[in-house]
Amino acid sequence: MTYSMKGSDIEHRWHVMDASGKTLGRLATEVARLLQGKNKPMYSRHLDNGDFVIVINAAKVCVTGKKSEQKIYYRHTQYPGGLRSTTFAKMIETHPVRVVEHAVKGMLPHNRQGRAMARRLKVYPEGAHPHQAQIKAEREG
Repeated sequence: MTYSMKGSDIEHRWHVMDASGKTLGRLATEVARLLQGKNKPMYSRHLDNGDFVIVINAAKVCVTGKKSEQKIYYRHTQYPGGLRSTTFAKMIETHPVRVVEHAVKGMLPHNRQGRAMARRLKVYPEGAHPHQAQIKAEREG
């Protein structure tokens, strides 16, 4: 008989990922797998059984080739002619957290469940984070 996971069986764990020196895309796929719960033996795509992920040192993430000058992030102000563009090099200087969040969010499902997964992602530009209590409690329990 095949076991089907229920909502009461879900247990969210905490993972800390260090982004320093890692390639952006490879880091994002690793984080997306943890957020979706694909690393667990009881993965169910209709249930949100993923884990919490903390990414530290987001400002030290790197890209290969000429992507630092050629990769462009777009946003719109919702006014006519309001399309704004920013290169990766400028974005990593000003908002390194958004770079990692944007890459991971693109690899998650584009629906209600994907938005719930994205809320469990915590990104910090430096090595310090305020979630030490959750990680410590998980190790003890």
